Amino acid sequence: MTPQPYSTGPLTDTEQHHAAPPAEVGQAPEDRLVVERGRWITNWQPENSRFWEGPGRVTARINLIWSVFCEFLGFAVWQLWSVTVVFLPQVGFDLTTSQQFWLVSLPPLVGATLRVPYSFTVAMFGGRNWTIVSSLLLLIPTLAMAFSLGNPDTPTWVLFAIAAAAGFGGGNFASSMANITFFYPAKEKGAALGVNAAGGNLGVAVAQFTVPIVVTAFAFGTFQPNLPMAGIFWIPFILLATWGAWKYMHNLSHAKNDLKGSLSTLKEKHLWIIAVLYIGTFGSFMGFGSVFPTLINMTFPEFSSFQVLGAALSLAFMGPLVGSLARPYGGKLADRIGGARITALCFILMAGVTALVVLTLPMASFWIYLLLFLTLFTLTGIANGSSYRMIPLVFKLSVSADDRVGHERKASAALGLIGAVGGYGGFAIPQILNFSHNSTGGFDVAFWCFAAAYIGFAGLTWAVYMRPGTIFAKANV
Repeated sequence: MTPQPYSTGPLTDTEQHHAAPPAEVGQAPEDRLVVERGRWITNWQPENSRFWEGPGRVTARINLIWSVFCEFLGFAVWQLWSVTVVFLPQVGFDLTTSQQFWLVSLPPLVGATLRVPYSFTVAMFGGRNWTIVSSLLLLIPTLAMAFSLGNPDTPTWVLFAIAAAAGFGGGNFASSMANITFFYPAKEKGAALGVNAAGGNLGVAVAQFTVPIVVTAFAFGTFQPNLPMAGIFWIPFILLATWGAWKYMHNLSHAKNDLKGSLSTLKEKHLWIIAVLYIGTFGSFMGFGSVFPTLINMTFPEFSSFQVLGAALSLAFMGPLVGSLARPYGGKLADRIGGARITALCFILMAGVTALVVLTLPMASFWIYLLLFLTLFTLTGIANGSSYRMIPLVFKLSVSADDRVGHERKASAALGLIGAVGGYGGFAIPQILNFSHNSTGGFDVAFWCFAAAYIGFAGLTWAVYMRPGTIFAKANV
């Protein structure tokens, strides 16, 4: 999309306010912010220190704030069914265990798939413009929940369609990250993307904390949860986010899709190796995050919710919460110790924790169960940060100097593609648990499979990135 010049017509009040101010004494014209019609910035130059310390940093921060808010809502909507499904039998929905697992695994499946096209939308339509569209798309699953969850006779296929539509929220991560990466200079890009990712991930915890309270608090004295409120509650926030994106965010005229870089990256073996590892890290966070309320409800039904001031409070939200908060620390530890070392160690510990989940189940202790899962979520969060930190370093070492595309372009493309592939773990984990329950009547087999997979991920990390004598081990990737 090409920005329109000023001469095509008068600016709105907002555009006049943000347009390039008159040059001050000693201020070079190229150090000013130039905003054209439609809030397109045509001279964005974050690597120019005078521009960055002038209008650049403030403008980037405003766009980051609204990007985090919109992405946060995306994650919240993405995971609405993870906690709503627990209440469906209470209001008369007759669902099998398998159908409940499908309801929590369809949003991750669709969201992971949408991440690929969403990563190209910013350059096609503009970051501000697509944030507005992607926020409005969240109204589809929330309004559908509001209209359908009050009727227990709603067909199961309709519930599946609404759950799939919640996957729109998962796609928001890719477009949000792609947008913010254009705003920041190289030296601050990692921190900005970390804030953006962590802020989005928190939406999972907030949704799982809020929905039980809302559906019981608005039950108006009845014994049945008011499930339509699970969707209605988020609509005002979605409208606020859409308005904020429209009024305060910007499009960048220099943001371009790197299709050649993306296609070239698909041929790199390390794209697929790290993507597999990311299924084990981020995929575990999303998979266990979506299924944790169901696991608690099926394993310890008496602890599925607590009544606090007359409203239900689920402790399941604590898992995604600690996982989200731990993610930035994974990146920091990777900077100090090495991403491969931290990732491999997390996988080994994750294997031990999942094994302990099975071994301690005969004790029938909910609090041990909760503590083990909080530990598991913390490890997934740390491993998320450390494995993501490995990507630019691996491509810097593995891509030859004479490669026409270059390691930076390949690493940039890999960040989005790996995030998309990793999201499929959010679908795989609930389905493996579903298969285990249908086959054996319990979840032990699934957890032993997870433990074995984590050992395999740790071995893969060591063999490729830590084995003595490799270029990656020497560089402490």
